[in-house]
Amino acid sequence: MQEKFMKIVEQIAEEKNLAKEAVLKALESAFAAAYRKDFGTREQNIAATIDPKTEKIRIFKVQAIVDNDTEIENPEAEISLKEAKKLDKKYKVGDEIREEVAPPKEYGRVAAQTAKQVIMQRIREAEREMIIEAYKDREGEIVSGVVQRIEGNVVMIDIGKTYGLLFPPERSANDTYRPGARMKVYILRVEDGDREPHVTVSRAHPDMIKKLFEVEVPEISAGTVELKGVAREAGVRTKIAVHSDEENIDPVGSLVGRHGVRVQAVMNEINDEKIDIILWDPDEKQYIINALSPAEIKDIKLNKKNKTATVIVGDDQLSLAIGRNGQNVRLASKLTDWILNIEKTGGEKVAAIEPESKTEDAGEEKSVAPKKEKKGAADKDEDEKPPKESEDEKEEAPKPPEEGAEKVAEEDVDEQTEAHPEETQDAEDGPSDDKIEKDEETPDPEVKPEGGAEGEETTDDEDKKADEKDS
Repeated sequence: MQEKFMKIVEQIAEEKNLAKEAVLKALESAFAAAYRKDFGTREQNIAATIDPKTEKIRIFKVQAIVDNDTEIENPEAEISLKEAKKLDKKYKVGDEIREEVAPPKEYGRVAAQTAKQVIMQRIREAEREMIIEAYKDREGEIVSGVVQRIEGNVVMIDIGKTYGLLFPPERSANDTYRPGARMKVYILRVEDGDREPHVTVSRAHPDMIKKLFEVEVPEISAGTVELKGVAREAGVRTKIAVHSDEENIDPVGSLVGRHGVRVQAVMNEINDEKIDIILWDPDEKQYIINALSPAEIKDIKLNKKNKTATVIVGDDQLSLAIGRNGQNVRLASKLTDWILNIEKTGGEKVAAIEPESKTEDAGEEKSVAPKKEKKGAADKDEDEKPPKESEDEKEEAPKPPEEGAEKVAEEDVDEQTEAHPEETQDAEDGPSDDKIEKDEETPDPEVKPEGGAEGEETTDDEDKKADEKDS
C-alpha cells in the first residue's frame, strides 16, 4: 500500500498540474482532519506529517504556548508558559508543543469522507494559489488563447492553466467569437474570487496594440524606437505616436516595415482595424498637427492653463480634420491629451472634443460640423434644367381643344392616306389646278366610291386594250 501511496501523489500532481509538495500538504491536512473526526475532539489542534522517502505518516497533538497572564480559553490547544517550562525550560511564548499519538490502523467511513473533502478543498486552494502566482505577474502581457465557450455575455477563453474572462466592454467590434477560434488577448487583471481566481482579459485595451508592436518590431525591444502614446477605438481605428532619438532611424518606417509587413501583421491580429502611425514631437503645436493628419492645419492657438487648443482649418480641410463621425479629432484629442476646438478660417466653431469624452458625447458635437459638397458644372446644369414629366403625367395632363381638333384631323388624313396613296403623292408634289377644281365641285371630298383610284386605273387599261384590238 505504501508503494502505491507516492505513485498516487505523483499522479494527482501531474493531473492537476501541481507541485508534489502541495499534494502532500493536502494529504497531511486530510489525515489530521480524519483523526480529529474519529479519535479526537473539535477543540484539539491535530497536525500530521508525511515523510516522502519512508512514506511514514505521523500524527501530533499541538498546543500553543501563551503568556502566563493570558487567559487560556482552550486547554486542548493552548498551554501557559509556566506549565510549558515544566516540560522543557527552553520553551518560550509562541512555540508549539507537539505530542505524537499513535496513528490508527484504519479510519471509519465518516472519517474517510471527511478526509476526501479536505483533500479536494486543499487541492482547490493549491490550484488557486498556483494560478494567482502564475498570472499575477503577467498582468499587462499578451497571451494566446482558444475560445472555449460563451456563458451569457461572457466569453470563456482557455489561456493555459485557467480561463480568461472576456466581458462585453473589453471586446472589439471586429471580432467574432466562436468555440475553437484562436486569438491573442491582453491580461487586464487577476483577482482572487470566492471559488476560483478570476483572470480578466481584453481585446479592446490600447496597450494591446503596444504589446503587439513590441513583438513585431525589434527596435522597440532594443530601445531605439519608443512608443509615446496610443489612442484607440477598438474595431475602428487606432492612432499611435512614435519617437526615436537616433537620427538614422525612421520610427514610423520601423513600425510600418518593409512593404508594410509589420503593421499588417498587427492589423491581421485585430481583424484589419485601421492604424495611423504618426511622429511624436516635443513641440505641442507640431504634435497636435501630426495627430490631426492628414488634415492641413492653418493655425493653432494654445491655452496651456486649460490645456485647450483652437485649431483653425480651411473649408476644404474641415471634413478631414473632423473625420468620419468625428473620429479623427476625437482620437487626436485622446492621443495628445488636449481639448481640441476645430474652427473654420472665419472663426466659426464647428467641433469641441475633450480627451476623455466618450464616443456618444462626441457624436452629439460632431453633428455641429456641416459637411459641404461642391457642385460641378454638370450638377449645376442639372439643377437649371426643369424637371422632366413622366409619361403618365403627359397622358393625364388636359389638352387644349384646338390641339385636340388638329390631332383628330391628322388622324383622318392618315386614314385617307392609307386608302388613297396616289392622292398622298399628289399632295406631296403640290396641288394641281384640276385637282382644286374637282375638289370645289365635289360636295363631300371625304366620301369616296368603292374602288377609288384602283377603279380608275382599271378603266384606262380596258380602253387601251380596245384600241389595240381595233388596230
